[in-house]
Amino acid sequence: MVAQVVWSPEAVEDIEAIAQYIQRDSLFYAKVVATRIFETSASIAAFPGIGRVVPELADSAVRERFVYSYRVIYRVDSDRITVLAVIHGRRLLESLGERFGNAQGDA
Repeated sequence: MVAQVVWSPEAVEDIEAIAQYIQRDSLFYAKVVATRIFETSASIAAFPGIGRVVPELADSAVRERFVYSYRVIYRVDSDRITVLAVIHGRRLLESLGERFGNAQGDA
């Protein structure tokens, strides 16, 4: 069964910021990266357990997939998958603590 994928407003803002940053050098690659991130969410919907548990959080419900150098971080619930953030792989999760403090409840 394919779960419903819901994007948090913050995750959508992350995608927009990533695309704007890449677009400064290449509109083509900005579209490629954004498209690939959205395509990855389709595989997450079909196979929610495919991503690894986010090491910093150690919560089996919060997982991540890598797309290029970006981490697509999502929470798996019984009825849906919520994409919580899309961040650069070198960025610390500490700076996004408020997003993951709510990882146990509704987004």
